[in-house]
Amino acid sequence: MEKYMFIFIGGDASHLSPEKQEAQMNKWFAWVQKLQQQGRYDSGEALLPGGKIIKGAKKTITDGPFAESKEIVGGYFVVKAKDLAEATELAKEYPDFELGGAVEVREVMKFDNM
Repeated sequence: MEKYMFIFIGGDASHLSPEKQEAQMNKWFAWVQKLQQQGRYDSGEALLPGGKIIKGAKKTITDGPFAESKEIVGGYFVVKAKDLAEATELAKEYPDFELGGAVEVREVMKFDNM
C-alpha cells in the first residue's frame, strides 16, 4: 500500500449552531475510526486558522492564510491505499462536502535514501 495525503480545503462549520457543529465533529470522528479499523489511517491533524506565508527569493513574510478565504487548508490526513483511485474513493467520505469543502488527494513521494 502507498501513502496518500488528503488536504482538506474549505468546509467552514463556524456558522452552524453548537449542536450542529458537534454533530459535524462526530462525523469526522466516525470517519477516522472507520479508517483506523481498516488499517488505512496513518496520521492527520486539524490546522488552526491564521499563520504566516513566506515566499519569494527575498523570503517576504505576510500574515495569512485568512479564514475568510474559501481556499484555506483546514487540515490533512495521511492514509494508505493501493492506488490513487482507491484513495480517491476513501476521500469521498469527507464530512465537509456539504459545507462547501473539498479534498485534494495526493500521493506521498517515497525517497529511497530515507
